[in-house]
Amino acid sequence: MNTIVKDVMTTHVVAVRQDATYKNIVAALQEHRIGALPILDGRDRVVGVVSEADLLAKNALKGTTSGLVDGILRRNERAKAAGVTAADLMTRPAITVAADDTLAHAARLMYGKHIERLPVVTADGHLAGIVARADVLSVYSRPDEDIRREIIDKLILDTFLVDPARFTVTVENGIVTIGGEPETVAVGHEIVGAIRHVEAVVEVRDRLSYPPVDWAYGPTPMSTR
Repeated sequence: MNTIVKDVMTTHVVAVRQDATYKNIVAALQEHRIGALPILDGRDRVVGVVSEADLLAKNALKGTTSGLVDGILRRNERAKAAGVTAADLMTRPAITVAADDTLAHAARLMYGKHIERLPVVTADGHLAGIVARADVLSVYSRPDEDIRREIIDKLILDTFLVDPARFTVTVENGIVTIGGEPETVAVGHEIVGAIRHVEAVVEVRDRLSYPPVDWAYGPTPMSTR
């Protein structure tokens, strides 16, 4: 199982155009109780995003002065503080995802860029939906038995071509515990590593009984002296 963005995204999206005023944007955010809005150009393509943080610059920096270093660090913020339309206020380019991207990819973007919502765009840049952090986290509602079945059937049997009877696999609240005897140390480590990437797995507890290392990799070469 590999959930993609279009499986969880919202297709009813609130957006505004580049000429939307500061007050228009604030009203839209408050009405729909959201923290950011995609900004569209005249062809309905996503060109930026305005967030509450962008809007706060106007109040936070109003009437303040700064030294040289502070001025350099806050140049963009001060430009936004002087803005009156979405085109002035927006962060560009917009960080977006495609409908066929994985939720793992969306999660990495959100985490790395400190973003709560990502516009979903088509190949030509048109707005198709929105995906939020709550949507990405929704995969963790996956039933434990579904996770266990994927590990046994799709991973151990189909991917590693190993008899599942060699292992015991239990899943509780997304935590996987695997026991048994892998044929080699390398195979055991690879299986455990692959389980960590199974969707909705929270943690993996390795209880495998590994063979001695020299059994796994062959006898230690004899000295030629």
